[in-house]
Amino acid sequence: QVQLVESGGGLVQPGGSLRLSCAASGLIFSIYNMAWYRQAPGNERELVAVFTKVDRTDYADSVLGRFTISRDNAKNTIYLQMNNLKPEDTAVYYCNAYTYHSGRSYDYWGQGTQVTVSS
Repeated sequence: QVQLVESGGGLVQPGGSLRLSCAASGLIFSIYNMAWYRQAPGNERELVAVFTKVDRTDYADSVLGRFTISRDNAKNTIYLQMNNLKPEDTAVYYCNAYTYHSGRSYDYWGQGTQVTVSS
């Protein structure tokens, strides 16, 4: 059974930092592209950052230069370092694992972790 478990969310003041983690189990981690999404109340879920299985990264324009995604294949874990947080970063952050292998697509989600940026 595949599980993605996020942690590290919380309440932080504007300008502060948080580091999110997503621990994966039940899958061959190295063949998956890993991503962070977020969803604020009333908004659609949006892609924040992706770290592909071939070590490429990409970011939403709104977080470029402030957020950094990384992955540790030995620990089956990805991270999202978030610096200079803004109130508009407030959302539930979700971990996503996806791949296409042997003619089939695989797509898994974590349960989400709340990030609140407020003074």
